[in-house]
Amino acid sequence: MATVQVTLWVVMALVALAIAFDFMNGFHDAANSIATVVSTGVLKPGQAVVFAAFFNLLALFVFHLSVAATIGKGIVGPGVVDVHVVFGALIGAISWNLVTWYYGIPSSSSHALIGGIVGATIAKAGSGSLIAKGVWQTVAFIFISPLLGFLLGSMMMVLVAWIFRRSTPSRVDRWFRTLQLLSAGAYSLGHGGNDAQKTIGIIWMLLIATGYAAADSAMPPTWVIVVCYTAISLGTMFGGWRIVKTMGQRITKLKPVGGFCAETGGALTLFLATWLGIPVSTTHTITGAIVGVGSTQRASAVRWGVAGNIVWAWVLTIPASAFVAAIAYWIGMQVL
Repeated sequence: MATVQVTLWVVMALVALAIAFDFMNGFHDAANSIATVVSTGVLKPGQAVVFAAFFNLLALFVFHLSVAATIGKGIVGPGVVDVHVVFGALIGAISWNLVTWYYGIPSSSSHALIGGIVGATIAKAGSGSLIAKGVWQTVAFIFISPLLGFLLGSMMMVLVAWIFRRSTPSRVDRWFRTLQLLSAGAYSLGHGGNDAQKTIGIIWMLLIATGYAAADSAMPPTWVIVVCYTAISLGTMFGGWRIVKTMGQRITKLKPVGGFCAETGGALTLFLATWLGIPVSTTHTITGAIVGVGSTQRASAVRWGVAGNIVWAWVLTIPASAFVAAIAYWIGMQVL
């Protein structure tokens, strides 16, 4: 009986840690949802975070849990995950998020979590225990999601420029101050739909590993779904202002029409990835879309040095979080 009680307390502590990561994900990635709408002046920061948080939560009723299934069952082989792996994965992801938030670098919470899972799993059982398809899909979308965001954002900008070619700039600005509310809502919906499911997936993984959920269950427990969507929404409400400045102002200067095109291109990319069950980076997606919009004006409108620093953070995210996760796995073995 004592062993069961200890296990339950450990599981509860890890669930709380996962929820803290989910909150931090919303906090860290708030910039993805609100940077463009704040930098264009359509909404004030306080209004924007409440607006984004509402659509993060609304995603609970819109998207199927395909991404959660990929995280929970599609990254690591059956029988490998235990409390130490989950502990290592979460510590690796949270550590990287804190570092990049402090320096105002818009890195990926999603890939930090994937890196954490990979690092802790390899520390326990070697790379052969990973499911290659799930890992390589995620790695591929490190490149595909920003490129798709870039393509769709730039195409939207060209299309809008052609449609409104006879309109005055002031009229276009008035139109898109309203339309940008729709695009920001759509992007926040996609952000909540893809990112909340990653924490749902790791908690589901933990519950299966410890026997608190059936391995053949088609869905995680309802309470996990509701708590994770709520946590990421609350995190978004608190916002990550350091990263907002980088995303909304330092990469390229945006007007409401550009903000609309970037958010719409990013939202379409997220909807597609979530439908396919692929955990993608909302940070990568919106950055690619913003660069795409800026590049349609002129290449010099994009601060390529800032964009290059962001890309370096993307490249380092998985190995850095994996390294920390491997160390955390070893520490977990001693204390859990």
